[in-house]
This record gives sequence, C-alpha cells and structure tokens, in this order.
Amino acid sequence: MKVTINPQGHITGTVKAPPSKSMAHRALICAGLAEGKSVIDNIAASEDILATIDCLRALGAEINYDTEAMRAEVKGTDPASRGEASLHCRESGSTLRFMLPLCALSDDPAALTGSRRLMERPLTIYEDIFRSEGIDLDRSGSSIRVKGRLTGGDFGMPGDISSQFVSGLLFTLPLCKEDGLIRLEGKIESRPYIDMTIKALNDFGIEVGWKNETDLAVPGSQRYKANDTTIEGDWSNAANLLALGLEVTGVDPDSLQGDRVCREYFGQLDEGRAELDIADCPDLGPVLMAYAALNHGATLLGTRRLRFKESDRGNVMREELAKCGVDVKMSEDSITVGCGVKAPSQMLSGHNDHRIVMALAAICARTGGSIEGAEAVSKSFPDYFDKLEGLGIEIRKEQ
Repeated sequence: MKVTINPQGHITGTVKAPPSKSMAHRALICAGLAEGKSVIDNIAASEDILATIDCLRALGAEINYDTEAMRAEVKGTDPASRGEASLHCRESGSTLRFMLPLCALSDDPAALTGSRRLMERPLTIYEDIFRSEGIDLDRSGSSIRVKGRLTGGDFGMPGDISSQFVSGLLFTLPLCKEDGLIRLEGKIESRPYIDMTIKALNDFGIEVGWKNETDLAVPGSQRYKANDTTIEGDWSNAANLLALGLEVTGVDPDSLQGDRVCREYFGQLDEGRAELDIADCPDLGPVLMAYAALNHGATLLGTRRLRFKESDRGNVMREELAKCGVDVKMSEDSITVGCGVKAPSQMLSGHNDHRIVMALAAICARTGGSIEGAEAVSKSFPDYFDKLEGLGIEIRKEQ
C-alpha cells in the first residue's frame, strides 16, 4: 500500500495510545502456560500478537480471542506434554525468541517458521545454550527445528544482547526440573524489557527476580497460575503520535516500559541539538531520527542493535532522510542526524518495517510526501493511518 500525506502545518488533537504490544506478548505467554483460565483485556490485533496467539495454540493452549472486544480468554497448557509442533512466527522477533526455549521443554520436535528477514535474525545465544545442553537446534533457512529437553542450570550471556533472549529463558526456566540462574556479563542494555517480563511472571504466580545487579535467579519446578489482567497503553507507539504534535492519553508515566522516555527526549530535541542514549529503548531509534531531522538534529548513542530489527533501521533511515535533504552519519554504536528537512525528492520506502513507516509519516505530515509499503504498520499498529485520518490529517491510500 502507498500512502500520500498532504502537508498539515500545525497538527492538534488528542488520541488514545494503542495497547502495549510488549506487555500483551508477555501476558499471553504467561496465561498460555498457566493452569486454568485467564482473561486478558485490551489486546490489539496486531500481526505480532496474532503470531504469539497462533504459536501458543500450536503448543496446546486454548485461546478465544475476540478482536472487537479486544479480549482473550486463555486456557493454559503444559508445553512438555505436546506432541510434534509447528509454530509460525510471521515477522515477530519477540514471538520467535520467546517461543524457542519453550519448545525445548518437550522431547518431541518442534519447527518454527517465519518471514525471510526473521529467519535471518541472530540466535547465537540460544544456539550456544542448546549445544551445551545437548539440544538440537537446526537452522535450514526457511525454518528452525528444535529437539531436546532443557532441564535448568546456570547460563551466562552478554548483557548487551537483545533482552528477548533473557525473557525467553525467564518464561521457560520456571518449568524446568532444576533451578535456573541467568548471569548477564558487562553492560546490561534494555533492562526495562527484562523488568517487564519479571512483572508479568510475578503476576502469574512465578517466583523470579534479580539476585543482584547482574544475576537473575529462577527456581525450577514452578507452576504458572491463571490471572485476569488488562494491558496498559504502549509507549513505543505513543511516541509516533507524540512526534506529530498530538496529545496522547492512556499511557502510564510510571510504566516499566523503557520507551516512556520518549516525552523527555522529544522535549530535549525541541530545545536544541541533543545527545540521547537509546540503549534501553532501541525501538525509539527511527522516530527520534525523524524528529531530530525536523528540529535541530541529534546524536543517538547505543544504536548498535538497530541493525538487527525488522530492517537495518539506522541505515534505512539514513537512506530515506537523504531523500529529504538530511545528512546522517553512522558509526558502530552511534548515529548523528542533521536537520533542515525538505519535501522528499522521491517516493519514500517503508522497508517492510512498521517503525520506519511511522517515523517517515511524521516527516510527511510536515512536508508532504508518499510512502510505499505503508501496510507494514499492521505489525504493531494496524489502525495507525485510520487514527490520523480521524484527526483530520489528509491521507490518500492506494493499493
């Protein structure tokens, strides 16, 4: 889909943030592993969340999801009792990395599939852990096959890798026979996402927590307990609305979500050129680059992991901002963004990445312009453009 956005001048309006995709993943997985029935309210039907629901069903959970009511009724399962399973993760990196270790709770094989880009994303941490535990993990290109049983133990890994590996183990280790310990070495990035996982686990009756600043203790032989919960608003997608100058409701200023710093970071960019560390909030990278380009420029630090998202986000934003007359300089772990945005000289590309599309929309709302591949927003915010149109922003959609 191509969208063309007319230049809007000053944009005003109030919009409610969509539900947190990160917290919805976590609540659904905990409910899917719990004894009894849980009810989860305020779940948006994004592609990533639908992928997690499909995978939990493949493991044996029963899920009745009413998309209009935004409510899921979940009857959990014991993943150790499943037979051979096939899990389709679509394009969701969270789903893949959360589900992989759960597949290693049974002696029966499991195959995980997804988009080409997803199948290319790094899994070295799991490959090393599974190899040390005698679990087979075979990557054939179009699928990942797992066979073998994880029993618990002591696992060390770098603290600056994706928190999704840590969360995947945190979901899995409580169901192992032996106690588990996760040791994070060096600087720990994305700690807020780990804390979000711990909160979800605690809400569903699992005892887990920080033993000290770097180690997570996970007693084994536990059981998840059913729980009813409501998903809070999503700061990650609220950032894309705030970048347009909109007022956003439905988000908790005291949330554990690391992306809550977006409001503070936008304020710094409004005041002048800023230096911002995004190591704990990498999903803000594209929208901060766009907002910096529209204002006074910025240097973003802690950007190394942007390369391993749905696209190589730093580089593709550099490519798209160049079409708007903005210079971007890249280094190993930082990005420097210029300013002075002009109307794009050619069609902008969403690079099949929802966060790139929404970041570029913030620019087009100021300058006018067209974005191809805009359907990628369905991954996390399916009604994004509908919300903008509801506020009077002029948008033309072409299939």
